[in-house]
Amino acid sequence: MLSPAVENLVAQLTRLPGVGTRTAHRLTFHLLRAPKDEALALATAIQEVKERVRFCRECGNLTEDEICSICRDARRDRTMICVVEQPADLISIERTAEFRGLYHVLGGALSPIDGVEPAHLRIDELVGRVEGNGVEEVVLATNPNMTGEATAAYLADRLRGRAKVTRLASGLPVGGDLEYADEVTLGRALSGRREMQ
Repeated sequence: MLSPAVENLVAQLTRLPGVGTRTAHRLTFHLLRAPKDEALALATAIQEVKERVRFCRECGNLTEDEICSICRDARRDRTMICVVEQPADLISIERTAEFRGLYHVLGGALSPIDGVEPAHLRIDELVGRVEGNGVEEVVLATNPNMTGEATAAYLADRLRGRAKVTRLASGLPVGGDLEYADEVTLGRALSGRREMQ
């Protein structure tokens, strides 16, 4: 029904996370209607990012240089490292402007079912950074799901005695209602309660 080139574009777009067949068709038809220079600008941007962007040698963040701008920033607190699963998590934390230390991107979370073992993540590099760079605190900011919790527990065990290990607080979101909170979230909110100032 569609030309092979259109079918190929639809197939490639469905490989993106969160893009199903319908969305892929919608995007394809948008690109076909768009001016040629606009569509080619997208193709060029994809090509450039694949050629120029790499992982920071220190922390694993995305960068076009050997070392990312965060690791090069002399104003950052070098005694603290915040551990995240992916560069997107680092961006979320940076947006808060609350953390002024360094980061370490693992590249995923432990998941033996999916074949992700400690050797597949940047865990040894983290331990090396903590041991060799005077790090006093490691903030574990892995996702609050099964794999993220397992990864945090594993890292806490590996880092025990090398630095203070903390975990991001978890609990009720601001603006949320108690009646809609699940038991795990509500339980964590209760156990992590703090005194009112």
